[in-house]
Amino acid sequence: MTKPEKLQCEGFNFRTFRWLQMMIFAIQEINKDQTLLPNIKLGYSIYDNCRKVPQAVRAAVTLLNGIDNSIKNSKCIGSPPISAIVGDARSTQSIIIGRIAGQFGIPLVSYSSSCSCLSNKVEFPTFFRTIPSDSFQAKALAQLVKNFGWTWVGSIATEDDYGQYLVQLFNEQVQNYGVCLGFTEAIPKVPSSEKILQIVDTIKKSTVKVIVLFAGVGDIISLANEVVRQNITNKQWIASETWSTAALLATKENFRSFGGTIGFAFRKGEIPQFKEFLLKVHPSPTPGNSLINRFWENLFGCALKSPDNITTTTNSKPICTRQEEIGKIDSVYSDVSQLRVSYNVYKAVYAIAHAIHNLITCDPNKGPFLNKTCANISHFQPWQLLHYLKEVNFTNQYGDKVYFDENGDPIASYDIMNWQMDANGSVKIVNVGLFDASAAPGQELFINEDIVTWSNGQTEIPISVCSESCPAGTRKAARKGEPICCFDCLQCAEGKVSNETDSIHCLTCPIDYWSNQEHDKCVLKEVEFLSFEDTLGIILTTVALFGVCITVVILAIFIHYRNTPVVRANNMELSFLLLISLVLCFLCSLTFIGQPSVWSCMLRHTVFGVSFALCISCILGKTIVVLMAFSATLPNNNLMKYFGPQQQRACVFTCTFLQVIICILWLTNSPPFPVKNIKHQSAKVILECDVGSVMAFSCVLGYIGLLAAISVVLAFLARKLPDNFNEAKFITFSMLIFSAVWITFIPAYISSPGKYTVAVEIFAILSSSFGLAACNFAPKCYIILLKPEQNTKKHLMGKGAKAST
Repeated sequence: MTKPEKLQCEGFNFRTFRWLQMMIFAIQEINKDQTLLPNIKLGYSIYDNCRKVPQAVRAAVTLLNGIDNSIKNSKCIGSPPISAIVGDARSTQSIIIGRIAGQFGIPLVSYSSSCSCLSNKVEFPTFFRTIPSDSFQAKALAQLVKNFGWTWVGSIATEDDYGQYLVQLFNEQVQNYGVCLGFTEAIPKVPSSEKILQIVDTIKKSTVKVIVLFAGVGDIISLANEVVRQNITNKQWIASETWSTAALLATKENFRSFGGTIGFAFRKGEIPQFKEFLLKVHPSPTPGNSLINRFWENLFGCALKSPDNITTTTNSKPICTRQEEIGKIDSVYSDVSQLRVSYNVYKAVYAIAHAIHNLITCDPNKGPFLNKTCANISHFQPWQLLHYLKEVNFTNQYGDKVYFDENGDPIASYDIMNWQMDANGSVKIVNVGLFDASAAPGQELFINEDIVTWSNGQTEIPISVCSESCPAGTRKAARKGEPICCFDCLQCAEGKVSNETDSIHCLTCPIDYWSNQEHDKCVLKEVEFLSFEDTLGIILTTVALFGVCITVVILAIFIHYRNTPVVRANNMELSFLLLISLVLCFLCSLTFIGQPSVWSCMLRHTVFGVSFALCISCILGKTIVVLMAFSATLPNNNLMKYFGPQQQRACVFTCTFLQVIICILWLTNSPPFPVKNIKHQSAKVILECDVGSVMAFSCVLGYIGLLAAISVVLAFLARKLPDNFNEAKFITFSMLIFSAVWITFIPAYISSPGKYTVAVEIFAILSSSFGLAACNFAPKCYIILLKPEQNTKKHLMGKGAKAST
């Protein structure tokens, strides 16, 4: 309903005024150069957008139309009032001006607008810049974060095109490197103390140690003051190019919180004559040049008189003498030690000048326009200058090459700056490295870490991780609902290893290998078998040899007393053969000890089967003899003539030979063989013998069991027969012991692990062998050695006669 109030600028920015002075300095330098633009003078118009978007729109329209043309000419005819625009400093304003200028084909060369969105030639066809795009800065910042191993960082950016585009690019870049963002905050363009307090509270509570800040100097001041006020000193700040060299922030008061800040800055330029030019500025005697007068009043804190003796500012300030010296005031304006943005202004003006030079030196025969024509310098259109600006490629007097790529961007190159404190207690901004996008991949970033000072004055690189690195032998396990940088370290499972830090997966060891105690490498599995060096192997070997010795001694006793009635009473040949078979049974247990081989596997099972078949056959023969002998004492019973010595030998031979046949068939078709068993114990390789044919092995054991069962039945039938030496009873006891041992052997064998499986089998062989030897020969040896008076035919027959009556 009412006309808006006129926009007013607030404050005075000495740094921006220096940029303006650099444009004027460059134009004056070009106008003095008779080789670059001979007989041509460059002019300029200056408009202040006051860092406000509406004012930027107004300035853009004013520049395009011209002050006079907008009033006098109702028709926009003739050449535009300007040929090119230098600016703007801020990306948001450049986006607005670029869209307007693009409609008229007017070139716009910015010296500080770095938003990557401005590289879009469809949307901004006339935009150029002498500052690298933020896409390069985002890449450089991401590589910096990666270089120092920071995986847990926070980001803060202003709520404008510059901040939001840059933080988005940065977030995308660091996530490609596996870096996680602890938080992302936005600084409002309209100052808000509540939002600043909320951001600072987030910084304090977060475990993030490294914070990347994308904002202009003016946007950071409130945040920086609050950080310093709350004494937050344990954060490492990473600065974007907008404030990495800002003297306004790099103060002694701020150093407690922001000391050690590291960031990127545009490449610095050295222009010796510029310092002298800045010092020559002098206020105008008339109020016409109000910009310089405002500068003078703000720099010296005084008031200039107007022609009617009314000061341009409040009467509380002293009157300016106009004789003040700029050089005696320590200000950002006269500080030419960090000519970075100012140097970009210098290159922007010279880029336009070289484009004009190429325009006026055009060869009509090779003209770039319609019908090979060239533009008329006295009456040319901005789009014609735009053509030559795209092709600008020159090296300035300071050795820097200036050109634009297809997106209107220059070659990306940054200095890496670090905030340090010198011996005098003042803050200095030191160049500690370089980022050059034109370098070979992986070599773009160079930092001299030895001269870098970190936050809190530390000399060691700060650590910023959500979780400490997982050492070798562990793997990363993501925490539910948290970023991938937050994880727990879990030890690799048995048989799996990880040989590097921060492994995501554990690798399974090869079949013959197992993980060591630390789970960081695979080692050969322990090979396990019952060896002769093991304590258990030594014990079993000793017991087996003892059994052999005892059996041999018994055999010797029986041979020595072979003519005595006790020895001759129950078939002396079968007794000798039984003793020999027992020796074989004791010895066969030794074949189960030692590392299995093809021959040992075949030998142990076949010798075992044949030895016990021979042993049980002899006992079976003795049992039949007992039955036949006592049956022969009955009237009209003469069975012994059908089971004499030859028949006894034939019985033993036949029973044993059948077992031999089974073993031959077994060895021929599917013999036992050595195997590596890794199923029962994963950390060990158990060397054992596979029986080959389970059916054949079952037949061997079944046949022995069959002979044993027949012997038990016959011995049981003969247990009450009159026998002076209890032969039938002892045979019954021996077969019961034999059967009990092998019945209990089965569950023990199945449940025993590793080498103890073989030990159980050996124990069964030895136990049954000792049982057979003890029950069949111990009583007779007792009579032979200790009761010789009973070892007589009379005693033997007497007992038998008494029993038969």
